[in-house]
Amino acid sequence: MLRRLIVLLFPPKCILCQKILSAEETDLCHDCRAFVQEHGSGKRNIQFIAKWTALWYYNSSVRESIHRYKFYRHQHYSKAYGRFLAMHLMQSEFTKDIDCLTWVPTSYLRRIHRGYDQSKLIAAEVAKHLDIPLVQCLHKHRHTPPQSTIRGMAQRKANILGAYHVPTKANIRGKQILLIDDILTTGCTASECAKTLCLAGAKEIHFAALAAASQDK
Repeated sequence: MLRRLIVLLFPPKCILCQKILSAEETDLCHDCRAFVQEHGSGKRNIQFIAKWTALWYYNSSVRESIHRYKFYRHQHYSKAYGRFLAMHLMQSEFTKDIDCLTWVPTSYLRRIHRGYDQSKLIAAEVAKHLDIPLVQCLHKHRHTPPQSTIRGMAQRKANILGAYHVPTKANIRGKQILLIDDILTTGCTASECAKTLCLAGAKEIHFAALAAASQDK
């Protein structure tokens, strides 16, 4: 009875368009499942990353959904995001020979302000569904302005330069690592994280994002 009351008061909605879901629908409505544009493997080269992929294009309802997730405390989206991204990775055989999975971390200040690390939540779900060890391979020790507020590739690279380090307890030497983030735009953050991991001895870095900007296809 309590569950029925909760569903009546707070009916489940599509995580993309926010349409109320029918009893046969889970997380996404039929229209979004049919028409949301999938991204797939990225052809653009990102320095220090062997290959990369994204689930969706970062536009329209996908952008609005991720904004709700990051800025309006819809952290429960992480379960659906992680499951869909894991399915995408399995279907594309992207995780072959991967030793561990990690994420692009937020700074301590942003984590305190937001209440959670959005990429870590997604990565944890992906790791669970793929049965790959989740390891904190990176720590962001310098708080930086959001990359989205900075224009120009050079400025973005400078903003994030040296912001990450590998914790001493993380044993990554010789390992192939899958790095997870919520959004890929210019690739500057992903590249800086991958460089940090490679300098610490990682063998190869692969990258997967929930969504990527269209120019990165």
